[in-house]
Amino acid sequence: MIAIRRYSAADYEALLQIQKEAFPPPFPSELWWTVEQVEAHATIFPAGALLAEVNGEVAGSATSLLVRNADRSHTWEEISDNGLIRASHQPDGDTLYGIDLCVRPRYCGKGVAAALYEARKQTVLQLGLTRFAAVCRIPGYHAVSTEIGPEQYVSEVKNGKRSDQVLSFMIKQGLTPTHVLNGYVEDEESLNYGVFVEWRPPGR
Repeated sequence: MIAIRRYSAADYEALLQIQKEAFPPPFPSELWWTVEQVEAHATIFPAGALLAEVNGEVAGSATSLLVRNADRSHTWEEISDNGLIRASHQPDGDTLYGIDLCVRPRYCGKGVAAALYEARKQTVLQLGLTRFAAVCRIPGYHAVSTEIGPEQYVSEVKNGKRSDQVLSFMIKQGLTPTHVLNGYVEDEESLNYGVFVEWRPPGR
């Protein structure tokens, strides 16, 4: 059984373990969450700090904040305040913006990520927000980048002509790709591109 709850600074070691397993070396360890970042998430916007447990064992986490004008060009560092959200969280924002979601490898494919996205949708409804949004990777793009541009790649994934490990999953969760951001985050597989995706409640 998957249970979703809010995380706190007391969960730091568990959160760090998730990140260590989900992003092992050569992923730089300095990019894993720090105690300071986790405390900021849990204090500044508790509703955006989510932890998934399977039969009592920590399995994954998701972090979000509130923003306005999320469609503008931006980088992960800017929108997340380098993971601290202190300068970027806007309490009157209309968009729940996801800056991180990770799942321990042994729980991948078992509904943990889907449960975290469903919890984010419920947060949008509970807070009366306009939408949930995020910028996702397109790790399959590098393999065809000499043939097509990122916009065409996204269009083909959206139309089912191609499959992408991350973007296809996002679409399956009901998120709609709207546009491509260049230089969103350093990511060799995605060639530093990110895809803005959003979910809006029916009628909004």
